[in-house]
Amino acid sequence: MSSLDQDQHLLLSCRDKTTVPTDSSDAPELAKHPLCGLKLASHAVLEKAQQRGRLKCPKCGGSRMFFCYTCCSLLGVGLQEIPSIKLPVKIDIIKHPNETDGKSTAVHAKILAPSDVTIYTYPCIPEFEKDKVVLVFPGPGAVSVQDMMQCLLDRTDGSHDEPCIKRRKSEEVHGATHTAKNSETGTPDEAKGCESRVYPLQRVVFIDSTWNQTNKISSDERLQGLLQVELKTRKTCFWRHQKGKPETYLATIEAIYYFLKDFHEHCLAQEYKGEYDNLLFFYSFLHSVVNKSMSEGKHCKENNLKKT
Repeated sequence: MSSLDQDQHLLLSCRDKTTVPTDSSDAPELAKHPLCGLKLASHAVLEKAQQRGRLKCPKCGGSRMFFCYTCCSLLGVGLQEIPSIKLPVKIDIIKHPNETDGKSTAVHAKILAPSDVTIYTYPCIPEFEKDKVVLVFPGPGAVSVQDMMQCLLDRTDGSHDEPCIKRRKSEEVHGATHTAKNSETGTPDEAKGCESRVYPLQRVVFIDSTWNQTNKISSDERLQGLLQVELKTRKTCFWRHQKGKPETYLATIEAIYYFLKDFHEHCLAQEYKGEYDNLLFFYSFLHSVVNKSMSEGKHCKENNLKKT
């Protein structure tokens, strides 16, 4: 049984007693939820699908709930019933061939933002314009999202061997605002040229695998030369946290979400108002149900121990 199959088994086993909080009346429960405060679409459609149980995928024949993680298609849930998200940059996910489909959260991104997310299975890696692409992966040479754009601009200007210089936040905001205004009022060519100067980033690459398997992909020569970006201040709340790894090692969907949130605030210089929160639509629901089931199981075990 795959890891996501196990999660879905938990969904079935507690479907009559578990409800994900969706409104202010559940404030005490929400206060304990590490993903509380997100601006999410209603989980009611997932609760209904949970009551119906698993369905057979018409493409691969697998027994799935909500979606088929092998075919990246919805099951028992209509396309119009889930959020559809438009991203500011294209996302490429390089998946390790030994990564179990049912364990990966990368499929969440593909289903929720299908026009902007592509999943490749290693050793398949597309060709990248290295001055316009970044790799989100920790390492000694990795920079923060805040410094990322200036580093890309330095590369575009031919300063590949120069250290990245951090711009003051006021300069970033001024540049971004000025460009946005020019893009709206200028000709298409002028707008495109202006946008490419201030927003050179075109694609963002993520590696989808266990942390023990990442070296093979991250060291591939086709990814060498890409600017590495690290999300140093974020902590995972994944229910399958890998033993011995720091809390800053995120699940794939967490990494994509936090990168885009930081990009929106620090690179686009715009106030974040939950534009990408729905990337965690499935993740937050699974998190609530799995963790509540685990908590109830622990409570039951403690009660049994007291009786013995």
